[in-house]
Amino acid sequence: MAMLESGEDYIETIYRLKKRNGVVYSIDIARELGFSRPSVSRAMGILRDEGYITMDEVTKEINLTDMGRKKAVEIYDKHKTLTAFLQKTAGVSEKIAETDACRIEHIISPSTFRGIKTYMKNNP
Repeated sequence: MAMLESGEDYIETIYRLKKRNGVVYSIDIARELGFSRPSVSRAMGILRDEGYITMDEVTKEINLTDMGRKKAVEIYDKHKTLTAFLQKTAGVSEKIAETDACRIEHIISPSTFRGIKTYMKNNP
């Protein structure tokens, strides 16, 4: 089953927070995304049930499973590549490129994304 856009946003956020802070808790995700703690808690339950994350029973630390990490890296790569592509080809600011990349990364076809990656590789 395909992951919903919101699930992808959560997975990517967990990945980025883990890289930045070393540990991730629901409150970190809520702050980063501007969501309520109950919303994040519900989403974490769904991601845990689907096998994308684990949550330590005692500390409540959130970690990506192998499947979650693989998905997060894929989403993060799309985000970074699309941001760079939009800055390079459209000449927009990093902030605008980031916002638009976040929208595009969820709907772009695999073949179009491969084409963009090839373009970026060949046009550094």
